Order: sequence, then structure tokens, then C-alpha cells
Amino acid sequence: MKSMSRPSNEHFRTVFILSASILIVVMNTTMFNIALPNILSEFSLQPSEGAWIVSGYSIVLAIFTITFTRLSDYLPIRTLLTIGISIFSLSSFIGFFADSYLWLLISRLCQAAGAASIPGLSMVFAGRYIPMTRRGSAYALIASATSLGFGLGPVVGGLITDYLNWNFLFIVTFMVFGVLPVLYKFMPLEQAERGRFDVIGAILSGTSATLFLLYISTFTHFYLLGGLLSAALLWWRINRTKAPFIQPELVLNSHYRRIVFMSYIGFTLHFAVLFLMPIMLEQVYGHGAAAIGFIIFPGAILSAVAAIYVGRLIDSYGNIKVLLLSQILLMISALVFFFLAGVNPYMIMVAYMFTSFGFSSLSSSSTNEISKILPNNQIGAGIGLKQQTHFIGSATGSVLAGILLEISSQPYTAVNFKLPFGILIILMVASWTTLFVYSRKIKHLAVVQKNDI
Repeated sequence: MKSMSRPSNEHFRTVFILSASILIVVMNTTMFNIALPNILSEFSLQPSEGAWIVSGYSIVLAIFTITFTRLSDYLPIRTLLTIGISIFSLSSFIGFFADSYLWLLISRLCQAAGAASIPGLSMVFAGRYIPMTRRGSAYALIASATSLGFGLGPVVGGLITDYLNWNFLFIVTFMVFGVLPVLYKFMPLEQAERGRFDVIGAILSGTSATLFLLYISTFTHFYLLGGLLSAALLWWRINRTKAPFIQPELVLNSHYRRIVFMSYIGFTLHFAVLFLMPIMLEQVYGHGAAAIGFIIFPGAILSAVAAIYVGRLIDSYGNIKVLLLSQILLMISALVFFFLAGVNPYMIMVAYMFTSFGFSSLSSSSTNEISKILPNNQIGAGIGLKQQTHFIGSATGSVLAGILLEISSQPYTAVNFKLPFGILIILMVASWTTLFVYSRKIKHLAVVQKNDI
């Protein structure tokens, strides 16, 4: 992709606008979690049927996120965002009038296809147009919008569902359409670059992600075998085409894999916590939907405020130190959940503050590190693949937490939550180990490069 604009601090305002769009997109993910019981009742659905409203959204997001980011190597980001936001807004408009389960499901899946363009392309834009001296702040702003969306979603979803109806949730997401005129004014012009888009590779990548997510959701071995087969075909494909959908050098990059693994653990922990907190607050402490949303909300606000300082930390001290900070915060959150969540509901609020702050720090520093270690021609695919791994991590966290909790019988007590929270501590130990190995390897590489010079 050839740009007519160089990296500049002036483009930071565009990142701010894109972050506002991300906020609404992420809210859309969590708002419907709160409304799901009402939807199940209105359409007389079984829980397994209603789950597709949430899990189907994640599956389509996983497929289209990497597709949009990969297309950014051939088409202008502004064009791709226009397509994505238009699909998302039109689907939201249609969803408002949904009066059947099928209509609602189609609206949600089409929403996901359009929403997939916004987070990934925002990160690609920051990596391409924000100078390295301020890139950490840009990624921190994007991560903050994501965390704030996670926190606002349950609050907004609970209030709208209680006082209006779940259809009005689509009105909130339709507001993204207002971003388009602003983006056309501030986004830099780009020239499309001729190239061959690997359609077969894109289909195999999407198929692999879909089958693995279905396996995580259902534990049907057919999906696992199909996912492994499509992944093997994808690997065969990317090694035998001139312009592969995913460059094999990217997959073979051990530094990149370690960062993606840490991000995967972070998303797994975050979504496990988001799954467990409402259940614990409802069954152990007797709180309703609105009260649960307000307990989650302070953590999201803390993350949004802290984003300013996280960005400055990245720009001043580098990604590794902020990655270490994120691991400390997430480990503290897991320990507080394990030891204190059953003591008082406000301990859950405190624990989620550490979770949200740590998650935001991890998201921004890991993405910035990827933009630093990858060559320019791999940044789009690298961020897209990382985003796809995020959605797999989110599905893993929810399903893992649910399986570990269902070992006990309802009604749940505080003791029943010890096992899932304990597993999160083990996952964080694995993430800590990965960061330790990564930092050692990076330091060694820097010394070698310095000696060569």
C-alpha cells in the first residue's frame, strides 16, 4: 500500500475518532450478554440456541478481522472502514426491527462482519501513520476504548433492556455511522496497490478459526479434526503461493508467537472473569443486572483514565517494562479473585480494576511491540492474526470458566468459584514464563546486533 502521507502526530486525532468507534463496537459485544435472558424468553429459545447470538458474533468477527487487515495491504484503509462501518450500521438498523430469532441472528452476524473492520484497521492505521515516539500512546488509547466498552456494555445493556427493550440496543450501535464524514475529513489519502489477494488462503483461515471456535464452544471432536485439517491445508497453501494470505515467515517468527500467546492468555483471563463475575454476584450476593453492571463499571473507567499514563510509559520506558507491569496487574487480579472474591462483593470490584488496567496495558504494549519487531509488509497480517487469536481467547475464557464452574451444582457458593479462579493463576504463571523467555531473547538479539555494528 502506497501512502501519500508520512507518519505524523496530526494523525493522532484520527486514532481518537477510531477509538470512539471501537468503544461502540465492543459495547455491542457485551450489551447483548445482559439482554440474552430476555431474548430467550421472548422467542422461547433454548440456551444453546440463544448462545449463537453471542458466539456466532465472535466467530464472524474472527473470520473478517484478519481479512480486513490483510486487505489493507492492497486497498486504502479509508475505503475498507467505509465498507465495514456501512455494513455494521445497516445491520444495526435492520436489527432494530427484528421480530424473530432468525432475523435477529442474521442482523448480529452481519453486524460482526462490518464491526471486524474497526479494531484491526485502527491498529494498522496507528502502526502505519503514528510516529514510534507516540505510537504507544495511540495503542493505549485503542486499548482503553476496548476496556471501557467492556465495562460500559453491561451497564448500558442492563439499563436499556430493563427500561426499554433489547431492540433499542441496535440504536446505540447505529450511531457509528456518524463517524464516516469525520473519517473522510481527517484520514490520509492512500493509493491502491496492485496485488493478488489470496482468496483460498482467506477461506481456509476463516474455516480454521470457525471450526476451532465451534470446538471450544461445543467440544465436538468433528470440529477439532476439521479445524486441524483446514489449518494443515492453510499451511500447505501459504508455503506454495507467491502472495499468501498469511506470510509463513510470520508464523515461524518465535518472537511474534510469544507475544501472541501472552495476548491470548490475557483475553482468556479477561473473558473468564467477565463470565464469572455476574454469576457470582447474582448467586452468591443476590445482585441484579443493573447492580452487576455498576460493580463492573469502575474497572472500565480506571482503564480509560490510566490509558494516558500507559501510553506515556510505553513511549518513555518501552514495551517490555509495560508488558511486565501488565503481568503484575493481571496476576494480582487473579490472586484477589481467588482469595477475596468470596469475602465481599466489593473485593470483586477491586479485583476487576486490576484486571481491566492490566488488560489495557497488555493490549497496547503487545500490539506496539508487534509493530516494532515486524517489517512493514507483515504488520497488517500480524495484527490481524493477533486479533483473530484474541477472539479465540475470548471464547476459550468463557467456555473454560463455564466448564470448571459446572463441576459443582447450582446454586453456587463462593467455594465453587475457587477452581476457575485458581486455573487463572496457573495461566498467568505460563504467561509470566513466556515474557521472561521473550525478554531474554530480545536482549540477546539487541546485543548481537550491536556487536555486528
